[in-house]
Amino acid sequence: MQQVPVSLWTLVAGIVVTVISIWIGQNHTLMPVQASLQAPLVDGFFNVMFTIAIALFLVVEGTILIFLVKFRRRRGDDTDGLPIEGNVPLEIFWTAIPTVIVLLLGIYSVDVFNRMGGFEPAGHPHSADHVAHQSGTALAATLSDASEATTAPTIAPTIGIGASPQTLNKPADLVVDVKGIQYAWIFNYPDSGITSGELHIPVGADVQLNLSAQDVIHSFWVPNFRLKQDALPGIPTELRFVATKPGTYPVVCAELCGGYHGSMRTQVVVHTPAEYDSWRTENQIAQQQNLNQVVAVNPADLSTSEFLAPHTHDMGISAATLESLVISH
Repeated sequence: MQQVPVSLWTLVAGIVVTVISIWIGQNHTLMPVQASLQAPLVDGFFNVMFTIAIALFLVVEGTILIFLVKFRRRRGDDTDGLPIEGNVPLEIFWTAIPTVIVLLLGIYSVDVFNRMGGFEPAGHPHSADHVAHQSGTALAATLSDASEATTAPTIAPTIGIGASPQTLNKPADLVVDVKGIQYAWIFNYPDSGITSGELHIPVGADVQLNLSAQDVIHSFWVPNFRLKQDALPGIPTELRFVATKPGTYPVVCAELCGGYHGSMRTQVVVHTPAEYDSWRTENQIAQQQNLNQVVAVNPADLSTSEFLAPHTHDMGISAATLESLVISH
């Protein structure tokens, strides 16, 4: 029986490894649902790296298994192994191939980063409230003050993910100032004065998030968007993206920021344009009503029992008991 040449076995093994690695690399379910224009770019890069990783795993582990069987010690064989000192061509091969792979992946990653807008954010319009906070000149403001923040654009140097080559030098459709605090995210909409604990955006809109941190470093991460950007105290950062699928997606802080870091979560709600307009209108009306109520009521004109009345339920005290306590004192 004629023996099959090693080169033929190597060719067959290479074809099998290639087919398996490509299929697994392109058909895995490791990533969450894509929900942004940037997500396919990241997934494409991830799939290439995963395909290469699968191929390397099969080659290395397959070689180990073959050698375990073929070169195992036979019963009664007490001879020494072959005195192999090295193979220069093989060593050059297994050094050159990974080097080429790493270089190509580096070039690919730079291209992806550029198409996502990573090279663009050198200076962008930010709301004056956001820039003032970053420069350290802003005094502490109440939520009502934040809702009335001016929308006058100010140019501030930023880092992060900015406009893509297709939207270069074009203003974003929606700008939101995002502040990270221990342990929550606060979203302020300068164009409408809305302040919210959730991010609401319309699908298909070019959204620019101006990120800041009040205390320590936080990291704004939306897995479904494949986007993550640090929020740094005193340094403006930016995240610009386009959501492509309506729905509700988690927002996670991906930077250890303290004892309750794990609970620093919120969500981004991607609306249809009509739903977003409705949400914005409702919240503008609600916040204006709340502001009017605050302005209309002067605490100095309230009696002690009237001032404390809204808190009696939380304290477990009836209104009659509160009144008697106030009179007795």
